[in-house]
Amino acid sequence: MNVATQAVAKRRIEACAERLFDAWIEPAMVGTWMFGPNVRDEEIVSLDADPRLGGRYSFVVRREGKLFDHAGQYLEVDRPRRLSFTWGVRPLDAESRVHVAIVPRGKGCEVTVAQDLSAEWADFKPKGEEAWRRMLEALDRALQ
Repeated sequence: MNVATQAVAKRRIEACAERLFDAWIEPAMVGTWMFGPNVRDEEIVSLDADPRLGGRYSFVVRREGKLFDHAGQYLEVDRPRRLSFTWGVRPLDAESRVHVAIVPRGKGCEVTVAQDLSAEWADFKPKGEEAWRRMLEALDRALQ
């Protein structure tokens, strides 16, 4: 993938690195902050993850009567500091890469999400950054 730009969002969250990392890979936690009615008007259909190098995930939601499968493969799983994975939404069939960095800071951590965007998706950067910011806010609430 030729990376033209990145959509980046950061947030300081008062939780230990291990707990933050696990919130990205445990389907039950993903359903409290990344998807579902806590984040936007949608219904969770299924959440599955095999969080190991080369493992795959599939998070299926229903929005406005349509099914969307957020699916990809884990590229880096370095608990509790780094997580990288491909990110695609079927049926759209476009794929990007997402990198999550967790850095301990005092009693909490700074979480940085960076989504690689190709030139054809460069215009998505502001919308992507806003979406990741909303999800990090929801993650913060879920962990309180």
